[in-house]
Amino acid sequence: MNDKEVGEIRRHLRRDRSSITHLYGCFVNDNKEIISQFTQSTALMPENESDKYYALLRKVLSGSIGKNLIDLSFKTSQVVDAPEHKLLMDLRDCKLKDEELRTRLCQKIIENLDLETSYLILLACDSYDVPFKSRDDISQPDQSDEVYTYILCCVCPVKQTKANLHYVPEEKCFHDGAMHQMVAPPALGFLFPAFDNRSTNIYNALYYTRDVKNSQEALIQALFNTPVPLPAAEQKKTFEALLSTALEEECSLDVVQSVHDQLSQRIELHKESKVPEPLMIGKEEVKAVLASCGVSEPHIAKFSVDYDEAFGFEADLHPKNIIDNKHFEMKTPDVVIKVDPTRSDLLQTRVIGGVKYIMICADEEVEVNGVSIHIPDEEKQGAAPAGAV
Repeated sequence: MNDKEVGEIRRHLRRDRSSITHLYGCFVNDNKEIISQFTQSTALMPENESDKYYALLRKVLSGSIGKNLIDLSFKTSQVVDAPEHKLLMDLRDCKLKDEELRTRLCQKIIENLDLETSYLILLACDSYDVPFKSRDDISQPDQSDEVYTYILCCVCPVKQTKANLHYVPEEKCFHDGAMHQMVAPPALGFLFPAFDNRSTNIYNALYYTRDVKNSQEALIQALFNTPVPLPAAEQKKTFEALLSTALEEECSLDVVQSVHDQLSQRIELHKESKVPEPLMIGKEEVKAVLASCGVSEPHIAKFSVDYDEAFGFEADLHPKNIIDNKHFEMKTPDVVIKVDPTRSDLLQTRVIGGVKYIMICADEEVEVNGVSIHIPDEEKQGAAPAGAV
């Protein structure tokens, strides 16, 4: 699914638009014990309460594609005859009305989820009468040729609030209040089937994780039995380590700057083009960048082999998962230097008198602890040039 398709379903998830008739919940304590299971009619809910439930469901369709929202694909053999896919299809076909099927899904989540708190498993089924869109992207709701029926699952941590003083209007004073179990925004969830090309795709599901460092691999395996991409934060660390180990002594500041700058440019151009499909890059594109920086062929070959081992053969990656296009940072054990990514050219490395320096161009105004300082011209002619760290 792309951003437009995710946004279209998210906008539909509102009390006055969706066709959700019931919400199903399973409250689990931190000992993995089911405290309660419930079914609530959306028609009988107070508006402010139903709005809060819909907000939780919409949260599962938020964040960045490839980072918080992970596209999962089933093999054809799974779609034909596999218990994990059959369970999801059966839940969708019965619109979550089968209690035994709901319990099976909840048990799978409870057995494989690593969450150190109580939580609410919230389930909903919706049907969306997909409006026809003309070539100029104008929606025509009265012309629809498909109804997209899907299930949503979100797992929300439940936190106990502290007992605080609260105002009692009848007595015109404050009293100690009771502790409450408060539902927090979802930590994870999924949508099935996917909404690809504005149509039902039973070969895919969309998985949500709030924590980009931990996508709960065991849970994904239990629910979908499909290969799990590295979490976004892990992809970044892996890519950074890959450059260091594969390029060895050729991994210079200029090379890292070029990789960062060229990938950042692609991200910006993709954003400006407003192409709905997510931007992906492969190892051949990174190798081309390395070659343009003068990296030797043996080191590029080593990068190619290590890339396949780390990410999978010919795997494509979301560039935002492997670089931070909003930040550029240099570190030593004692110093951290942050610079506007568009001005990374202000940084250089030099060896002067056998000592390694990071050079920072300081021709413009310089502040130290908020105080503007003056750098005399003669300082620039010393052994350690101005701005050297």
